[in-house]
Amino acid sequence: MKDVFPHINKLFESRIRLGVMSILVVNECVDFNALKDFLQVTDGNLASHLKSLERNNFIMVKKQFIGRKPNTNYSVTEIGEKAFSEHLNALEEIIKIKNKNTEKRE
Repeated sequence: MKDVFPHINKLFESRIRLGVMSILVVNECVDFNALKDFLQVTDGNLASHLKSLERNNFIMVKKQFIGRKPNTNYSVTEIGEKAFSEHLNALEEIIKIKNKNTEKRE
């Protein structure tokens, strides 16, 4: 079980960052307002979590104008996808170990 914990990524402990990554790994890109609606968070809260993921090179940001309105899109990077996958795999391993231990007791 010790081998599993190094793959648990502290950055994904936040519900919002976990949600952002979950949304981005299944979508090519998602804009700020869609993320905000999906996650039901405030602009400032979402922005701070996105900055954290961007600083760690887990997401990529693309800013553009649509007409005269600014539009910001986010997508997951290869590094981010790998880290998220390792995190999910580690959680699955922990669940499997727990289930095995529960079955042994019954």
